[in-house]
Amino acid sequence: MTVFSTGSYSGATTADIAHEAGVSEPILYRHFTSKRELYFACLDEAWRRLRQVFDEKVALHEQGGPLPTPREMALRLRETAHVLPPNLWIQALTEAGEDPEIARYLRRHMRDVHDFMADGIRRSQAAGGIAADRDPDAEAWIFLAGILLLSVADRLGGLLDDEDFAAIAAQRIRWLSGSG
Repeated sequence: MTVFSTGSYSGATTADIAHEAGVSEPILYRHFTSKRELYFACLDEAWRRLRQVFDEKVALHEQGGPLPTPREMALRLRETAHVLPPNLWIQALTEAGEDPEIARYLRRHMRDVHDFMADGIRRSQAAGGIAADRDPDAEAWIFLAGILLLSVADRLGGLLDDEDFAAIAAQRIRWLSGSG
């Protein structure tokens, strides 16, 4: 995940990946038949880790804690996983234009991400933290867009800073909670 996340799908070599993992290329190919299959496994693992962080934050919210923000979730994930999953998503978007298999995978994957987030929003609505009149499906797409914006800022460096993300998070929470 680190090799893909810090570089690019097309620029990553199986030799680089094997070296980072501390294994030989033949061992790598014993577990994955292609670089694409390995990439999909990395996307799945990065999403599993992000889902775990999201679940922890929503569970805390259900117990009276604050709503999670995209920035908070991404920073928490980076602390634990050292990989920002949206970086992998943006790379997959780039590759999807030329690889129909990646496009099919990413459509399904992003729908799963959306559905999971919409469910989390519904859970937060049930806990009283998000206004009942907010559309969980639309808000999940907006939340996902915010996470992708974080990746764009991460990749470009200097586009947005912590103050910008704090302002965005404050406005999203104000809107979601119906307090503004």
